Amino acid sequence: MAYGEKFLGETIGEYLGKQEGLTVKSVGFADPEQGLSDGTLDGTDVLVFWCHRRIKEQDDARTEAVVKRVMEGKLALVALHSAHWAKPFVRLMQERAKTDALAQIPEAERAGTRVEYLNDSPIYKGVKQDTPLTPSFKREGEVWRLQLPQCVFPSWRADGAPSHVNTLLPQHPIAAGLPAQWDIPQTEMYGEPFHIPAPDEVVFEEKWDKGEFFRSGCVWKVGKGRVFYFRPGHETYPVFKQAEPLRVVENAVRWLGGK
Repeated sequence: MAYGEKFLGETIGEYLGKQEGLTVKSVGFADPEQGLSDGTLDGTDVLVFWCHRRIKEQDDARTEAVVKRVMEGKLALVALHSAHWAKPFVRLMQERAKTDALAQIPEAERAGTRVEYLNDSPIYKGVKQDTPLTPSFKREGEVWRLQLPQCVFPSWRADGAPSHVNTLLPQHPIAAGLPAQWDIPQTEMYGEPFHIPAPDEVVFEEKWDKGEFFRSGCVWKVGKGRVFYFRPGHETYPVFKQAEPLRVVENAVRWLGGK
């Protein structure tokens, strides 16, 4: 494994803990309340979340505790790589999709409008290239129906081929100190389309030599809080032993933490 006996998150935590002005606590699935107790969350400005397997075992109550704090502006979320299916990220994308959908209904009509939230193609299932994109919102008779986002994509390859990262917003705080183009020597590929609400900002885009691309650094406002998704980070490859991805996480933590 790329990180030896350590959990990938411990490697990130060790790096962040050495940076001036940051106080870091590393927690894991085996900790009480899966490391997300009310006390821990209340003492946290930014939650950096990585996960892979056992996603369905993530505690729903702890998930909602995270979602509530983000939407209240008391916490920010950084979701890394396969955390596109982490319950907190999925739930926050659902809430953002609801906000975007309601904004499409004229304000004068909202009070008397019936909206249904659908999950006909549930999360934690793959999609094909021609699967209708989610979220989607349309009117059927007197009812508006929102198909919630699946937070997935149709293709991936864990072959370790390099990706080429383009910094699309060089003036964004998350891109501070990063070059216009940089490579990740070994990584897993994710291929668009990504079934998510339209981001407010796309800071980074990745491309692969076989032609795939991905919106790899996305920011959303959700309620009063913010969410940042960063695609690189497969556990087999030493992505978070590389200076640039670590700098992205550090920049995100500083900006989202407001300090």
